[in-house]
This record gives sequence, C-alpha cells and structure tokens, in this order.
Amino acid sequence: MFGYVKTDFPNMYVKDVVLYKAMYCGLCKGIGKTCGQKARLLLNYDLTFLSVFAHNILDTDVKIEKQRCIIHHIKKRPVAIPDKITERIACLNVILAHHKLNDDVLDSGKGRFKRAIFNASYKRAKKLEPKFDEIVKARYSELINYEKTNGESIDISADFFGRMMQEIVVELLGEICTENINKLSYNLGKWIYLIDALDDFDKDKKKGNYNVFVNSYPNVQNKESLIKENGKSLFLIFGSILNDIEVLAKQLEYKFNHDLINNILMFGLKSKTKQIMENKKCKNITKF
Repeated sequence: MFGYVKTDFPNMYVKDVVLYKAMYCGLCKGIGKTCGQKARLLLNYDLTFLSVFAHNILDTDVKIEKQRCIIHHIKKRPVAIPDKITERIACLNVILAHHKLNDDVLDSGKGRFKRAIFNASYKRAKKLEPKFDEIVKARYSELINYEKTNGESIDISADFFGRMMQEIVVELLGEICTENINKLSYNLGKWIYLIDALDDFDKDKKKGNYNVFVNSYPNVQNKESLIKENGKSLFLIFGSILNDIEVLAKQLEYKFNHDLINNILMFGLKSKTKQIMENKKCKNITKF
C-alpha cells in the first residue's frame, strides 16, 4: 500500500477525527505487538482505513482508551485497543510494505538496507498470516512480469493491484464478504496503483523506472505536461473508478456509524486525486 487512502479533513465530524486518530494509533500499537517495535515505522494510512472498514463490516466494536506511546509520551491520547482484526491488519501492513520495498529494489537497485532492517518483522508477519503473504507475493509477481514486457495498458497494470486488494479483503472478511464489497475492493486497489503511478510520473521518467503512464504517453516529458495535454483522458480514467467506488459504497450494509468510511471513500479519494492532478506535492504525511 502507498498511503493515499486518507480522510478529507475539512468534511469530517469531530467524532470521526477522534475515531480515526484512535484507529491510526491502535494499528500502530498492533504492529508493534505482532511484528516488533521498529515495524511501527511502516504504519500506513491505507491500512488504517481497512481497519475502520473491517471492524464495521464485521460488526466488531472498538474499545478506546487513553494511552501514551513513544512519540506521544507526555499526554495520553485516545487509542483503539488492538484486537484480532487489528493484529491481522498489522501483519498485512508489514507484508505489503516488504513487497513494496522489494519492488523498489527491483526497480532501482536501491533500498536493500531498508528492506533488510524490516526483514525480521516481515518473517513474523508472514508466519502469522501466510495467506496474506501468498496473495501479495503472487500479485506482485504477476505485476513484475508484466512490467518486464514494458506493457502500456493502464487497465492491465492496474488489474493486478485490484485483484490483490479484492483477495485481501475476501481473506479478511471471510464468508461475510459480498459481491458488492468485492467490486469496491477491486476498484480501490486499481485507484491506489494508478494514483501512485501518476504521482511518481516525474521520478520514474527521470530514473527510467517502469510507470504505466510513462509507457502510455512516451512523448510526454513531465507530469505537468501530461495533465495539461491529456487531462480529459486522465479525468475519465480516475472519474470512472471513483464513480464506481461511490456507487458501491452507497450500497454497503454497515453494522454501525459509517460517516468516517463515507468521508474517505466519497471525499478523501476525490480530494487526493484532485491534489495530484493539480500537480501539488502530496508525499508529505501528517503524523497524528
């Protein structure tokens, strides 16, 4: 995962700000519990959303307590106490981070030291959740093989991540996973892959790394030109995915309050897409 699935803060209720921060901190603690303290550095916003989503769909209430942590050691903060769902997603967080780092090494030859630092954490996560690792490894392998062909198809390249997300959610939710959730997960995975590719256009173009937009528009020199010359096509691609996500989200059967989930799926994704389409820097991550 890449950290793009975030809230649209201006449109959040106060209660949801508190809940989101608590879930974020709870996942951080869950990662430390299952995979070791240094693995907490791999904490990802995408997985925070998945934790919020899974707890709702599985009808598992969240217990929140005020606690301190290494970063926030002076004043106690609301923290969602890690449960079985949180611990599974914590392992998934580390597994996804490992395979992303591995992909970066294959792309540029750099990052081996960083990957090695978290290798023990990855082994712990893999042992606890072998099915998650099997899914992520298989889809990344397919994606890497496609990248080796210098494929230009936006749909094909995004499909690998779409299926990865879909299979992950099926494994996480089990029998309760509906066809509607399957489709939403698939589209969310595609969006994550494509928004990351668009965001990294300039970097990948310069370094010669695989990027489906670079391959699809070989004569374009930078992201600014890409958006200026092909904005309508890009708006169509992302607009179609976001529209499908919104329609599917409205059909979900939630077990309790879903304002936070709606904020992310209906506002947060659009806000992030707009930010990147306007060529604004968005790699900075605001720590809670």
